[in-house]
Amino acid sequence: MAKIEHPLAALNAYLPEGAFDPVVQLINQYKVHLTVTRARKSVLGDYRHAFLGANHKITVNGNLNKYEFLITLLHELAHLLCFEQYRNRVEAHGKEWKNIYSALLASFIQLGIFPNDIQKSLQKTLLNPAATANGETALLLVLRKYDAVKKEGHSFVAHLAEGTLFESLKGRIFRRGKKRRIRIECVEVATGHVYSFSALTEVKVIQP
Repeated sequence: MAKIEHPLAALNAYLPEGAFDPVVQLINQYKVHLTVTRARKSVLGDYRHAFLGANHKITVNGNLNKYEFLITLLHELAHLLCFEQYRNRVEAHGKEWKNIYSALLASFIQLGIFPNDIQKSLQKTLLNPAATANGETALLLVLRKYDAVKKEGHSFVAHLAEGTLFESLKGRIFRRGKKRRIRIECVEVATGHVYSFSALTEVKVIQP
């Protein structure tokens, strides 16, 4: 996996305004070796605790927008803080980690770093943080608004009106149906079969 090592000064380019100093303070305080990686489909970030004299290691995908980069970094820093306090005696995403992550997020929210819509969504995260980004559908939909690159004519299934036709990545045509809890039922036009889509699935909208 290709990785890009960055001196701390270069980290500023990946963070929203106002986040650099408090982030660097945490990195220096806990002796974190931070690596910015290329995009990974399976994870947004990763943490490895200090071992045999080596520093704590955190990786974060460099293709994330600045707000998602910061949130991902805080998620991994919370793992570090949890390890420092409890070692391996607690679950990776148990109540101890959730409490630490919530407190860390709250401290950055108080700095006024996040736009109002992200801040509002993060307030819900504080109550019960999810173990993975996929568990934060509402937050991710808000964060996607701040992505630098947007595909023309594309949308997330969650943003389509019921009945809208769209083309999937594999070229199949579907009609957007009703939301069932966190997923959305869509009917394949050619077969009439019903499929369950993630709200975050990006599709090509078919104009009427």
